[in-house]
Amino acid sequence: MPIEKRWVVKAPGDLGTVATLATALNISPVLANLLVQRGIDTVEKAEKFFKPDLCDLHDPFLMKDMDRAVERVEQAVRNNEKIMVYGDYDVDGCTAVALVYKFLRQIGHNNLMFYIPDRYTEGYGVSIKGIDLAARKGVGLIIALDCGIKATEKVVYAKNKGVDFIICDHHLPAENIPRAVAVLDPKRPDCTYPFDELSGCGVGFKLVQAYAQKNGIPFEKIMPLLDLLVVSIASDIVPLVDENRILAHFGLQNLNREPSKGLLSIIKICGLDKHNITIDDIVFKIGPRINAAGRMRMDENDENASPSGGHAAVELLIEGNEAVAAEFGNVIDAYNQDRKSIDRSVTQEAHDYIESNPELKVRKSTVVYNPKWMKGIVGIVASRLIETYYRPTVVLTMSNGFVTGSARSIPGFDLYQAVESCSDLLENFGGHMYAAGLTMRPEHVEEFTARFNAYVEENIDPQMLIPQVDIDSELLFSDITPAFRRDLNRFQPFGPGNASPVFATCGVSNHGDAKLVGADCEHLRMDLIQRQKPNTRIPSIAFQQPTHYEWVRSGRPIDVCYQIVENHYRGTVSTQLRIKDIKPVIGR
Repeated sequence: MPIEKRWVVKAPGDLGTVATLATALNISPVLANLLVQRGIDTVEKAEKFFKPDLCDLHDPFLMKDMDRAVERVEQAVRNNEKIMVYGDYDVDGCTAVALVYKFLRQIGHNNLMFYIPDRYTEGYGVSIKGIDLAARKGVGLIIALDCGIKATEKVVYAKNKGVDFIICDHHLPAENIPRAVAVLDPKRPDCTYPFDELSGCGVGFKLVQAYAQKNGIPFEKIMPLLDLLVVSIASDIVPLVDENRILAHFGLQNLNREPSKGLLSIIKICGLDKHNITIDDIVFKIGPRINAAGRMRMDENDENASPSGGHAAVELLIEGNEAVAAEFGNVIDAYNQDRKSIDRSVTQEAHDYIESNPELKVRKSTVVYNPKWMKGIVGIVASRLIETYYRPTVVLTMSNGFVTGSARSIPGFDLYQAVESCSDLLENFGGHMYAAGLTMRPEHVEEFTARFNAYVEENIDPQMLIPQVDIDSELLFSDITPAFRRDLNRFQPFGPGNASPVFATCGVSNHGDAKLVGADCEHLRMDLIQRQKPNTRIPSIAFQQPTHYEWVRSGRPIDVCYQIVENHYRGTVSTQLRIKDIKPVIGR
């Protein structure tokens, strides 16, 4: 049985401010209230929110070390030095590498190469293997993207081999900043850049913007790169506010109007070429395909295999020939199909293990270990297990003689502190409140499991173990007019910091034939009407919610909370409710 969710309706905004905005902007009071709840409480702020403007981007030279970074790139271009563009193997890293690589090629610098480390043999971040390759290939400058902020010793190692570093990162630095030529990271304590929530690709774009600005290259010339940047922003789950909102807005325009050939191939494979692509489409369809390449283990015995899966993803993203890009796209899609098959299988194994151990089912956390599971998918499996059991979760496997794994949390619980409490058992670990990675020796797994579970048991608030749905406001179906939908679309792009609003409507019922759909009949499709407004009928879909099928099919009343989305089917666009939760109405 699924865990029953708590509905929490947000406090409404100041009534006077809401009324003022509704009148001045000629929008529904419900939508004016959404603005105020999001801190947009003046007409000026609202106009900036609704009309993102590239003029509001921050000057890239406000970022510490930007002048030094640009000067070093100029020197490399002027002297035709070989440049290695180096990045992490996830979506953010691969898009960052593709963006900077394409820009350097665009300005005529062709003495360059790119490098993506292998997740299994090199791990995250700057690797000795990558530096050694750079030295052998005569590279004078490495531009590291989405990694490097903690690579203090690696930067020294590279310097001793005659290789300079520019670091473009967005992760929290350690106490010591690497002694690179330039370290671009808005999270540096000594950096006063006005916005510190850029993605790794976003920091790379600011370097490109700064170089273009100094060298008289019009901004219009680098705008085509924004399709890569919006894929990074969406996939890396950075807040969609400030610069990220502006860059995502224009990136989505590129993605919909004239995407690069590599992204176009993925768009076609996903079936997204017939409708307007949104942040959700990137998060659930485009991003996972790029990510899958870096997750899959390469065949070390295959002489024709790419250096790493992430390498293949970058090859796709920089490809300018549509036919070749389509071939790369099919390779990437095959990685994704393999990844989905493996993560489904591992998730089922983990689920079966928990269900067969009654003591595990009643715990307030989950730790599961199997040395045969693939390292690249344990984070996905941890997230899947949270969907079922809704509690802090660690999934462990074996890699290169060590036990390694990923941890995921639930809202409100600081996972990083729980992992840190076991730091004496760990070889290394890192992460943040809601996600972490860790490595330990095999003999410490049992004690880690016991101590992690004990820490969660002692420190978690029982209320956290009940899933919460935050509702922006209640709504009548009759309020969902074409004008309402049009104005709601102006709130996009949705994401962290500007979430797609969740509304609640009470006393609705199914009108017609409710159906269970999907490969395993796991989704509930229905047409809902509001009992007080029988003429307002809206198609609805409740993903992964088959539980109340019989109740809904009978036409008995329910309360629903939902997001309002556009459904695209055979060229027709219609309004659909994406149901977040259903509560049968009993005795009302």
